[in-house]
Amino acid sequence: MTQVPSLSLNNGNQIPQLGFGVWQVEPDEVEKAIGAALDAGYRHIDTAAMYGNEEGVGRAIAASGIDRGELFVTTKLNNDAHGEDEAVAALEESLGKLGLDYVDLYLIHWPLPGLDRYVESWRGFEKLYADGKARSIGVSNFHENHLNRLATEADVTPAVNQVEVHPFFTQTALRQVNADRGILTEAWTPLGRGDLESPTIGGIAEELGKSPAQVVLRWHVQLGNVVFPKSVTPSRIVENFDIFDFELSDAQVTSITALDEGARTGPNPDEFLS
Repeated sequence: MTQVPSLSLNNGNQIPQLGFGVWQVEPDEVEKAIGAALDAGYRHIDTAAMYGNEEGVGRAIAASGIDRGELFVTTKLNNDAHGEDEAVAALEESLGKLGLDYVDLYLIHWPLPGLDRYVESWRGFEKLYADGKARSIGVSNFHENHLNRLATEADVTPAVNQVEVHPFFTQTALRQVNADRGILTEAWTPLGRGDLESPTIGGIAEELGKSPAQVVLRWHVQLGNVVFPKSVTPSRIVENFDIFDFELSDAQVTSITALDEGARTGPNPDEFLS
């Protein structure tokens, strides 16, 4: 079975660089999809309270029979649970749904600057980290100014920042900010939304005998991003996993990165529910 490379987090823990995402996977589909992913070799699962499918994720993990120590499970704080005590209680609820004693990574899903409670939430995260309920803690959709607040008002540096990244929205500056702070970048919507028709990506795919999706996922890996494509189609799940038997040249990586148009497909974190 293909061995997915792992990256070191800033607390010394390891995270598989390729995972399986379940955003917008319906609760009645998620168990089957994760089962297919685990059969294909994925050992990193990314879910969230907001997705409404944590219970299905938990059932899939239990049914797999795979040792807990071989799995890396991420979930995220719901937007209605910001605050120190609220964040602690929210993870306890998520753990109950997942049927787990701990998660490998717990993320603040959105900073919600208008609410302005993400620093309070982070203090709850630090408690969960100290208690071992979350082996690592991080953030999602944080801009540099949000990270600056945590750097001055909190004790633990986030292990990751999960943000929108794809060839048409490369987030080069923010990824560098993350790297300078020892924070790994995780890429959500890694394939964009309908952006794989690019002649640049298509030409590289044809040259290498790979699919456009495989080329883009390989681009992420070579940039150093943690990436977790989503699919409910077994053949696509397997295809997305098959990205470790080829490499892009430096020129190919550069040409894909040059597609950047600043084309955000999701909400701007500075404005979302602010």
